[in-house]
Amino acid sequence: MPPHGNHDTRVHHPLSAFGPAVGRATPASLARGPVGAGLALAVFGAALLLPWLPRWDGLILIAPFGASAVLLFAVPNSPLAQPWSAVVGNGISALMAVLVLSVMAEPVLAVSLSLALAIFAMVLTRSLHPPGGAVALVAALSPEMIDRLGFGFVFAPVMAGTAVLVGLAMVWHRLTGRVYPFRQPDAAGPHGTADKTPGQRLGLDPEDLRQILEANRQASNLGVEDLGRLIAAAEQLAAAHQLGNQTCEEVMSRDLVTVSPTTPAGRVAALFRTYGFTSIPVVTGDDRLEGVIFQIDLIRSARRAARQSHSGFFAALTRLSGTSARNAPRARDIMSVGLPTVTRQSPVGDLLPLLDDGRAEAVPVIEGERIVGIVTRSDMLSVLARTAARAAA
Repeated sequence: MPPHGNHDTRVHHPLSAFGPAVGRATPASLARGPVGAGLALAVFGAALLLPWLPRWDGLILIAPFGASAVLLFAVPNSPLAQPWSAVVGNGISALMAVLVLSVMAEPVLAVSLSLALAIFAMVLTRSLHPPGGAVALVAALSPEMIDRLGFGFVFAPVMAGTAVLVGLAMVWHRLTGRVYPFRQPDAAGPHGTADKTPGQRLGLDPEDLRQILEANRQASNLGVEDLGRLIAAAEQLAAAHQLGNQTCEEVMSRDLVTVSPTTPAGRVAALFRTYGFTSIPVVTGDDRLEGVIFQIDLIRSARRAARQSHSGFFAALTRLSGTSARNAPRARDIMSVGLPTVTRQSPVGDLLPLLDDGRAEAVPVIEGERIVGIVTRSDMLSVLARTAARAAA
């Protein structure tokens, strides 16, 4: 009988399970992880040679730090790479090995027991960090070093060195635009409030997400925050599919009110009052997009002016809106730049992730470097309302 439904009829090679399971590397990941890890170990190693650094007998580089650096710099979102896992996992693994060596001299048994107890302790303390197994082996295979350092080995080099790597990873990821440590479920949203962005409000609380991870035995591989982001991304993609083949050209506003980069801020404020817009593009004489001014940009500019002049916010806002053209800030001084853009033929679904986080009220539609339209949140709400009405009919 012919197959029914949407069964997967692809033939899988018996050895396919042994192929790569990690996604393809991006140029950013090829640069960010290796460069960060290399620089961190170089800085760490160079600091140990500084003459003014206090000489701690145990503060040395050990091989497991290389494995920790791989996690901290290449896969910083992994639960195995978070500060608690790294510092406590390595530290408690070292402690287990030192305890074993204090009562057992036979090397083979010491190695196996140290590793087993290290894994047990890391799982028990929710600090699973694979390099911890290497820490236990280094200790068990180096009884002379443990005789010299004793329980101090746990603190230096292990915990102190791991803490240094964690600190360097935090600095590196901040400089390269990543979040590390990853956001916890109760962390503030992009606006500094407890609310997530609209696209991330799933109707599931952190405990629900934890239960999903535990039920699928993924708690050690994926964090609650990451699972929430993946579910939100899947929902956005499903919503984009429901929008069909609509393009941005079909929904964009075309009769644009724009200003030049030299337009005084007071004139911009007057346009906001006249038209009731929430965004105004800044363009050159040939309609080349320079940036977009949102109403919040005026408020931020007034706040900066209030701090600089040591005056009240409302007084600064009044001056900003009514200052003479000669002294007023210009559009180029307050506009937002580097905003995402789309083209006429971009699917409307591409706008969903661009407009859901609150950072942009509108997305310019460009042709080359010229702006030909703009899609606002109001436009997007109308599209979604019409799509929902058609689906319900």
